Amino acid sequence: MKLIDILKESSVIADLQANTKTEVLDALVNAVAKSYPAIDKREMLNVLLEREKLGSTGIGDGIAIPHGKLPNIPDIISGFALSKSGIEFDSLDGKPAYLFFLLVAPDNSVGTHLKMLARISRMLKNTAFRNKLMNATSQKDIYRIISEEDSKY
Repeated sequence: MKLIDILKESSVIADLQANTKTEVLDALVNAVAKSYPAIDKREMLNVLLEREKLGSTGIGDGIAIPHGKLPNIPDIISGFALSKSGIEFDSLDGKPAYLFFLLVAPDNSVGTHLKMLARISRMLKNTAFRNKLMNATSQKDIYRIISEEDSKY
């Protein structure tokens, strides 16, 4: 499965306006909910916040991959947000996060969930890819950049 199979362009935020971890997660949930209106936004936000209590999903290098599991979704879904100014996310390196990939999976999808987390992590190890995302100016540009990078794996 490719990332682009689960990421809709409407779930991409090109200019994230948030100041806190909770605001980031709320914005991502709202973006994803546009494509999946049956999702309980409050439940999804709570799942993500609970996951953050276990340890930050801010992995360093300006990247955060908030993720969690929901019982009543048919398939794994994703969202993306770009913050030009950076947001404190309790990242492992203590630095702000700029690139946020959201991943939410059904309760029963352990293998797929882990494979998609690994795929996103692999893609984000590429400094040129991260730089392209940071310099993107629109939702369409970001979606295209992710699609192009995704096709390499």
